Amino acid sequence: MSLTSDPPVTKEPVATPPASGELVVVPVRHPWRWAAVAVTAVLLVQFAHGLVTNPGWEWDVFAAFFTTETILRAVWVTLQLTFYGTALGFAIGIVLAFMRLSASPFLRSVAFGYIWAFRSIPLIVQLLFWFNLAYLYKELSIGIPFGPSFLSFDTMGLVGEMGAAVLGLALHQAAYAAEIVRGGVLAVDEGQSEAAASLGIPRLRQVRRIVLPQAMRSILPNAANEIISLFKGTSIVSVMAIGELFYQVQVVYGRNGRVVPLLMVATAWYVLLTTALSVVQHYVERHYAKGSTR
Repeated sequence: MSLTSDPPVTKEPVATPPASGELVVVPVRHPWRWAAVAVTAVLLVQFAHGLVTNPGWEWDVFAAFFTTETILRAVWVTLQLTFYGTALGFAIGIVLAFMRLSASPFLRSVAFGYIWAFRSIPLIVQLLFWFNLAYLYKELSIGIPFGPSFLSFDTMGLVGEMGAAVLGLALHQAAYAAEIVRGGVLAVDEGQSEAAASLGIPRLRQVRRIVLPQAMRSILPNAANEIISLFKGTSIVSVMAIGELFYQVQVVYGRNGRVVPLLMVATAWYVLLTTALSVVQHYVERHYAKGSTR
């Protein structure tokens, strides 16, 4: 009879903490992140080097035309189109938004029909319709519906190129502004209006002092995007031979053949003015963010 014994158990060494009692923290490695940073940096440096050294950009021609009177006048026309289109578009859009929020089925249907129509028709088609208004209606009259008129207007002199452009841009913008405003109002807790109504605050004051200031937090980012899109979209009125920025750039490079540097002139002005609009957006958003935790 033989006796067997279990094999001896070997104890693994236990790691002892440092003498100070603090744990050693090893940072997480991100090799692929650093590789992506390196590749991106190389591409950016190559692009900048190409901008500086490639003679095809013709920076001397760019500098010669960047602040000429023709270009500055065109920039001013572009700013006018943007301002009037934005002001009228959002004024009409606010009315349409509250029509869609109305308890009246008729008002809701009219607002929905307007938004549906102007979002469905391309902007260039709308502009050409307004530009040819005198062909469709030789005069407009004010009077009794389907009865005698008291005052008539000749549409040929009533709506010129600039008026048709502003009208087309504003009415098109109003359809998108209406949905932006409606979305911002719906984002406000309904309890705010109920609390204001229980205090006897008139409906108009509720909207002006309680609902809209809170809705602006949701409205502003999307509204700023629309304004910037409208600013760049004013280039489409070049089909009506209006002297805005892109049209004037086309005229100039059509004469001298310097296409690339003249396009860079337009690009630089669009970038500068869009940056200025973004800065304004930042400060307006900060104003309406008072009291917000974000």
